[in-house]
Amino acid sequence: MQVAGRVVVVTGGANGIGRALCEVFHRAGAAKVVVADLDGAGARAVAAGIGGAAFECDVAQEKDVSHVIEESERQFGPIALFCSNAGIGGGFDPMSENAGGSSDEPFARSFAIHVMAHVYAARHLIPRMRARGEGYFLNTISAAGLLSQVGSPAYSTTKHAAVGFAENLAISHKAHGIKVSILCPQGVDTDMLRAIPKGPQSGDGDLTPGQVAQDALKGIEQETFLILPHPQVLGYMRNKAENYDRWIAGMAKIQARMRETYGK
Repeated sequence: MQVAGRVVVVTGGANGIGRALCEVFHRAGAAKVVVADLDGAGARAVAAGIGGAAFECDVAQEKDVSHVIEESERQFGPIALFCSNAGIGGGFDPMSENAGGSSDEPFARSFAIHVMAHVYAARHLIPRMRARGEGYFLNTISAAGLLSQVGSPAYSTTKHAAVGFAENLAISHKAHGIKVSILCPQGVDTDMLRAIPKGPQSGDGDLTPGQVAQDALKGIEQETFLILPHPQVLGYMRNKAENYDRWIAGMAKIQARMRETYGK
């Protein structure tokens, strides 16, 4: 899909990968880029720089996602591309004393933002896209959804769930002309990455948000389901599938090294 002349919505668009996506889509000629973020002031600042529009939006709330969709289409026309990009990095414990954690909160919050936000976008856009015979979803997930995230069961589990939903979204609506891509980088130099303990997510080098956004645009233009800004992730996926036990053992060694580092 070409974004030129199209209406694009980006959640989590006030900073990081989301901001870079907004800027890349603007440069690619999008008719209107809608910036949605819990940080309303940040969303408005990004929108002002690209001639876009801004909405304050908590993607964990269905009514907020629905409002962004309703108002964007009312004001600017059909949404061609919806980028469900908002994410959080909470719940990291490099010592991993108990994968079950001590409360439901990290799991519940991560599930609301990493999974249900994608569900809400589909719930309210699929009928419109089906009626038009076309549409595109870009879901920012993470290589953690394909591999795992040492030190954060909540993050890893919900990112895996996000991959599962995106697969079903693509399968269910391919016949309706609706395309889906998942964006799965490893380390990206964002505020979220800098706020968590250093770990294997940065082992292959941290990319800039701009690099990741450019890869996302290329993947959308090629209509590729799996977009891997760190191409080596494909090799890790193959290793995991070929010998799951060996892969688990290797990840456990990484966990052991993290305990040594942060336990001192």
